[in-house]
Amino acid sequence: MENSRPCQSCRKRTLVTDYETGNKVCSSCGVVQEFDNFQAHIGGITGETGTYIHIGKSGAGSVNSYKENKIYEAEKVIEDLVFKLGLSVAKSKEVKSLIEKITGAEYGQGKWFPVFVGACAYVVMRRDQRILPIVQVAESVSCDAYELGRMISRVVDFVDLKLPEFDIVYAFESAIKRCPSFGKVSDDLIKRMLQQGVFLLQCLIKWFVTTGRQPMPVVAAVLIFVAELNEVHVKIDDVANELHVTVSTCRRRYKELTERLVSAARVLPWGKDVTVKNILKNAPSVIQYMEMKSMEKSQSQSLELFQYDMEGLVGDCLRKDGYDSLTREEDCSTSYLNQRIDYPDKFQISHESLSVIYSDFLDEISLVKANAEISTKNKRRRKNFDIRLLCTDWWKGKSELSKKLVLKQILEKDVGLDAAPPSFEKGCLANGKRREKIKSAKLRIQRIMDPTNAENASLSGLENSRKKRKKVQVDIDWEDLIIETLLLHNVKEEEIENGHYNALMALHVFDSMNS
Repeated sequence: MENSRPCQSCRKRTLVTDYETGNKVCSSCGVVQEFDNFQAHIGGITGETGTYIHIGKSGAGSVNSYKENKIYEAEKVIEDLVFKLGLSVAKSKEVKSLIEKITGAEYGQGKWFPVFVGACAYVVMRRDQRILPIVQVAESVSCDAYELGRMISRVVDFVDLKLPEFDIVYAFESAIKRCPSFGKVSDDLIKRMLQQGVFLLQCLIKWFVTTGRQPMPVVAAVLIFVAELNEVHVKIDDVANELHVTVSTCRRRYKELTERLVSAARVLPWGKDVTVKNILKNAPSVIQYMEMKSMEKSQSQSLELFQYDMEGLVGDCLRKDGYDSLTREEDCSTSYLNQRIDYPDKFQISHESLSVIYSDFLDEISLVKANAEISTKNKRRRKNFDIRLLCTDWWKGKSELSKKLVLKQILEKDVGLDAAPPSFEKGCLANGKRREKIKSAKLRIQRIMDPTNAENASLSGLENSRKKRKKVQVDIDWEDLIIETLLLHNVKEEEIENGHYNALMALHVFDSMNS
């Protein structure tokens, strides 16, 4: 007993064993000693087995395997991304079902999985004609837009889905409603701007400005122009950031829109004074003219109306005193009014009646012109913008182009201007510049190879003058040198005009040097 360890209470070495419980008890103070009855269970193969405690078993909401952990983390990524993109509950379920369909409900982990979720979200929204900018999705998943585009292409190919064409009209309607820059604009003005914007957008489609272009910068340009037209003060930088598009691209599309409107204004009496700088002041008249032009009926209907008006006009003239007596025998007025003017041979009017009608018509025209000249001399000349001030409410919104139309209907409409695609026009201008460069290069080559003939040719067009000619310095750039080199290697001028200098140099210059 003296060799035993001391008691935990009185520190005396008076510990004894209780034979019934097996615990150590102090005989002096009677305190039972704690943690003094450990029994090691060592039984080998046939001994007792312990209990395996799973990692995270006691934690609430945890998973108990690698697969469940992967699914749990993937669902967190999906929920977080659809919340950032602002998708509804129904769209979130569609995104999740598409992910399960592609991955076989296995989901995934790694940097590629958020990009894959963003691609599925874009495909779901685009499939239902909903607007979800690819740049916004790329920013949400922290990747490049091109990387996201490649993932979208893989998703579409895997599910064998054909996405519908981009609806630029719906994009414009959605943009003007969700942009914070137009949040304080009244509903009536928003409705008016919607009609004007849809009209201009479909005119741009007819003018091939949207062909092969990104649609959202065009939407932003039309938004800015319509806002300025209705005196709504917005900045192009703010609208571009809200629509997730590049500001410089929006400025180029805005410039192309104004240039097209300037071209459409050439038919107006003051059209030669309309420029890109003052197009906003003249835009009401130009758009009103385009709207009225688009509401014109077809040529056959116009011909029928003209025939009907001509019938009534001649009938009224024949019913006047003095004309019925000349044609009373044939009763041409009655026979004419009962007939339709289909062919010139059906006119049943005598030559005497026509001559009298024509002479009276000339007298009336000369009298009207004389009165007009007298009135214009006594009045001040009005400026060009005075004509525009006569039309206070210039926008009617009655044209079919103010509503969404299919491409065939848009191309059939006449808005007073038929324009070629901007890329085609730029290509023609570039070809013209290269053509001039080719002519200059040929003259330089001729001047170097045969100086006497070149000097005589240059002096032949000048008149005899005692003044000495001053030498004009011509700037020669790298393009001129390349054109000279290609001409010296006998390359055709038609091929040089296309501007594929690298291919022509490799084919005609470097290959010949190697050979």
